[in-house]
Amino acid sequence: MEWLFLLLPVAAASGWWAARRRPSSSPKAEREPVFFRGLNYLLNEQPDKAIDVFLKLAEVDSETVETHLALGALFRRRGEVDRAIRIHQNLVARPTLADPQRGVALYELGRDYMLAGLFDRAENLFRELVERQLQQRRALRALIEIYQAEKEWPRCLETAQALQRISDAPLSTEIAQYHCELAEQCLRDSKPEQARSHLLDAQAVDADCIRASLVQARMELESGDPETAALLYRRVAQRGPQYLPAMLPGLLACWQRLGRDSVTGELRTLFEQHPSPPLMLRLCDAIEAEAGEAAARAFLVDYLCRHADLSGAERLLMLRRRGQHTHSVEDAVLLEVIARHLAAQPVYQCDHCGFEARELHWQCPSCKRWGSIKAVEPEPIAAPPALRQRQIA
Repeated sequence: MEWLFLLLPVAAASGWWAARRRPSSSPKAEREPVFFRGLNYLLNEQPDKAIDVFLKLAEVDSETVETHLALGALFRRRGEVDRAIRIHQNLVARPTLADPQRGVALYELGRDYMLAGLFDRAENLFRELVERQLQQRRALRALIEIYQAEKEWPRCLETAQALQRISDAPLSTEIAQYHCELAEQCLRDSKPEQARSHLLDAQAVDADCIRASLVQARMELESGDPETAALLYRRVAQRGPQYLPAMLPGLLACWQRLGRDSVTGELRTLFEQHPSPPLMLRLCDAIEAEAGEAAARAFLVDYLCRHADLSGAERLLMLRRRGQHTHSVEDAVLLEVIARHLAAQPVYQCDHCGFEARELHWQCPSCKRWGSIKAVEPEPIAAPPALRQRQIA
């Protein structure tokens, strides 16, 4: 019932304003009891009767338009889309409605259609608004939402460019991502040259587009140029640890193609710049293969003294158990607990809405932001005094 009371201030203000402006004998004043009868139906949880009353009002003026819009929005937020559509369709059908108000009503009706999954109808309404220059920016943004849901990337790109021409909002990130989507599509269709063109356009629009660099590096590696691919991967790594989990397998594949048997030094240099759990595990493997298990354990102890990382703790326990002739029950229990926590621990997180994921999404599934999901970094900690003294010793 609480949502119904949100309408009370609107109704009270409407009634007070009408009483101030209109004489009691005017025809419009006679509509006030009808309006409040509709409100009474709402308060008594009879929304269909309330809608019938509101729709039968003889005239829609600037005051009742706002009330109808508020009522339609409330129904839509409650998920009662059919009722919201009835309200907004009635408004649009009124011949006396002014163009600005008609634009708002058409936009709201389009949002109703979107929520109902009627994308074709919503698209037609938003296109009409753009052509008539009513609610143009909101309509273009809504069209982008529709085309993203349908993965119509050429239309996304075209609409975003149109919105950028009339808007002050920066859209370079979105436009670059649409170029990347088109590049990925071209690669699936075996059109590498068109893919390269889209990647160049993406980097021209957004010089910091990580995705374009990763796709280009993958293309260079697959085309037989691991040296160029490795350079591109290193450039991505230099921008921070946020995308290290995504680029590390490709970088290791490049080094393998280049015939580098030992990559411990390069991994250590990269790790010192941007410590991250995936890089730590790879470096630990390289240290163990080159210097032995004791060196790998010492590396992990040093790492865990500075970072609260479960993956590092799990690897240290596994190495310790490997060197024991008999395995303790305590270690087995600890490994099981750590494994369960790691399985539930996110690898990536959206820095806008907090959405957590195990895989990298270029568009956040929750808030729909592009490029906002990044790798979760280990929490830095100060080494306890006992561990610090042990390290010094």
